Amino acid sequence: MGITTIPSQADQTSIPQPSLLQFQLHINGEQKTLQVDPRTTLLDALREHLGLNGSKKGCDQGQCGACTLHINGQRVLSCLSLAIAHQHDEITTIEGLAEGDRLHPMQAAFIECDGFQCGYCTPGQIMSAVAMLEEASQTIPSHATPDVSQPPSLDELSLDEIRERMSGNICRCGAYPNIVEAVRHAQTMKKGNR
Repeated sequence: MGITTIPSQADQTSIPQPSLLQFQLHINGEQKTLQVDPRTTLLDALREHLGLNGSKKGCDQGQCGACTLHINGQRVLSCLSLAIAHQHDEITTIEGLAEGDRLHPMQAAFIECDGFQCGYCTPGQIMSAVAMLEEASQTIPSHATPDVSQPPSLDELSLDEIRERMSGNICRCGAYPNIVEAVRHAQTMKKGNR
């Protein structure tokens, strides 16, 4: 059996500290300057350094979707992405989705359809749903698309399509029927705004 020694305080001070890098991110229409360890995830940069706590840290492994946000209009899991990698990108968080006091139609649909219970997953669900409807409007197929050569338009999204396209977002409370209804409601509103 070996003896385990605990490093003394003098030994701990000799451990090199990571150097901090200063860079800017364009978030919700504003330039933000950060000075962080280059290994900082985008999620941690938002929550711990910029005070944007809407994106949630659920699993921190890219499995739950609670940290979903938009980068250049695409949904991204911010816990799997380094902040420094997005210096030249447009980042939108749940805080930037509304226009002033006017909720985004998806936010309004989640409220109207009671698409949440505890609310922890809701920001990620909403961000994913907004991007998902945009993907559908561009006729991008999903795994539930019967014929990928002819994906459904936004008007034709079935409940199975919505469920499949939202499957990367977990709700521990099991509010899935209301989430799907909220997406369906927002889908109808989006069709009406064309």
